Amino acid sequence: MTDHTSYFPAGLVLFQGARRIAQGPLGEVQAKALEARRTAPEAPLLAFDLATGRLTDLEGRVEAAAAAPEPARRGRPKLGVVAREVTLLPRHWDWLAQQPGGASVTLRKLVEQARKTHAGADEQRARREGAYRFMSAMAGDAAGFEEASRALFAGDRGRLASLMAPWPADIVATVETLLGPEGEA
Repeated sequence: MTDHTSYFPAGLVLFQGARRIAQGPLGEVQAKALEARRTAPEAPLLAFDLATGRLTDLEGRVEAAAAAPEPARRGRPKLGVVAREVTLLPRHWDWLAQQPGGASVTLRKLVEQARKTHAGADEQRARREGAYRFMSAMAGDAAGFEEASRALFAGDRGRLASLMAPWPADIVATVETLLGPEGEA
C-alpha cells in the first residue's frame, strides 16, 4: 500500500463452520480445502483474504493465477495510467494550470504526498474494515456483534476483546490477526 513498513498479513484463512482449518498461501489453503471436501463434503467452507477480510473464491483465484499472460504488444508501453474525470472548481483549475508540469503532474504529486502523510491512518482504517467484513460474515448473528462492531470502529480493542470472548476462538483469533498488533489498530 505504501513505502513504509505496513502490516497486512499475506495469504488466506479457511474456515469449516466456525473452525479455522488452514491459513497460509493460496496453494496450501486450497489443498486443505480439497481435503476437507473429501472428508466432509456437506460442510460449508469459507475462505477469506487476510489482507482485506473479503470472502474469496478459491477456484476462481486458482483459475486466474493459471491464466496465460497477455502477448507483448507493439507501441507505447502501458504505464498503468488511468484516465478518469475529475471535477474541480474554476479556481482549482486556474491554480493547477499555473503549476510546473501541468495539472496531471501536480495532482499525482499531491496524491503521493497525501498517501505518505496519511499512510498510518489509511492502513488502520483498511484493517478495521477488513476485520469488520470478516466479522460480519462469520459472526454477524453472534451475541454482542453490534456492540463489538461499535468497539471495533471506536478503536477500543479491550472492549472488543471482551465482547468477542463468547465467540468461537478461531473467529476471535482471525479478527485479531486482521487488526494487527495491539498498538496499531
